Amino acid sequence: MAGKKFYTVWEGRRPGVYASWDECKKNIEGWPNAKYKSYPNKQEAELAYSQNPAKHIYKKANSSLPSSTSGKGNVGSPNKDSICVDAACSGNPGLLEYRGVDFQSRDEIFHRGPYEQGTNNVGEFLAIVHGLAVLKQQELHTKIVYTDSNTAMTWIKKKKCGTKLEMNRKNGELFDLIYRAEKWLENNDYKNPILKWETEVWGEIPADFGRK
Repeated sequence: MAGKKFYTVWEGRRPGVYASWDECKKNIEGWPNAKYKSYPNKQEAELAYSQNPAKHIYKKANSSLPSSTSGKGNVGSPNKDSICVDAACSGNPGLLEYRGVDFQSRDEIFHRGPYEQGTNNVGEFLAIVHGLAVLKQQELHTKIVYTDSNTAMTWIKKKKCGTKLEMNRKNGELFDLIYRAEKWLENNDYKNPILKWETEVWGEIPADFGRK
């Protein structure tokens, strides 16, 4: 997506404000309970850095506010016993990749791509299925899967990738993955909750590629 972002790191190897995702990532990757968030400009990022990160990441409901303005705070905090998945696509369609990250350790569990001629929603769908398959293989049947894609969650419930993307000679490998993911959903039961990551309250999902 268009637009430069700045990144505030409250807890990491070297807290501060960074002008690129790569610099931010160096300071948070592998850092336990790293706290960070992206902002549309440097001024907002620096202001946020001077404040308590709880005000920006783990917002709580304010009972003195009317429900129409405090509703987003009622979601509480994310469950730490979880993995987070996300996708990034350069173009629509474009070069696609997806990954899964452990919430607590921020360790990357899987990372696939790039695949040609994909879409972000397809990547989100594949990431969720991949996460479910990994958790089932590891017998982690109660661990939560967080995604920031309502569309992908709907497709998972239907056990069908609802993309309107047309197959061509460039994205044949991607469509093979879609077919395999759909078959996995048809042939496997899972108990893992698939929950929406509340970006507006918690900040960017930990699996975010930082390209927004």
